[in-house]
Amino acid sequence: MKTTMVNPNEIERKWYVVDAEGKTLGRLATEIARILRGKHKPIYTPHLDTGDHVIVLNAGKVVLTGKKLDQKLFRTHSLYPGGLKEVPYRKMLAEKPEKVVYEAVRGMIPHNRLGRQMMTKLRVYRGTEHPHEAQKPEVLDINA
Repeated sequence: MKTTMVNPNEIERKWYVVDAEGKTLGRLATEIARILRGKHKPIYTPHLDTGDHVIVLNAGKVVLTGKKLDQKLFRTHSLYPGGLKEVPYRKMLAEKPEKVVYEAVRGMIPHNRLGRQMMTKLRVYRGTEHPHEAQKPEVLDINA
């Protein structure tokens, strides 16, 4: 059987809308990362961005299981001595729920130029409104 390699101009991109309300953060992020990478397509090529666009709605209503809401910390470092900042996920979900979902997906994408290119196709919104109706996105049901 012959292996075919897809050219970048042959890739067709779709738009998907995912409702995050009541979904577990990690399980939701893995499915979104799979779509962004293009692993759901038969033309998947590891060295090319074959993925689709994803719009995530209701990011503030995502669920963390167990005691993660209080015990898990969102860490950032300024690269200066003593520059570590730790914020509990409960506070992050209240203030910046878009960043919580975005960073969960980013951790599951390759950490290189290709991964940064894939992450440009992710849009995360706090509520149910989004400005991408012209792209005619399909509703994607993720059972997380």
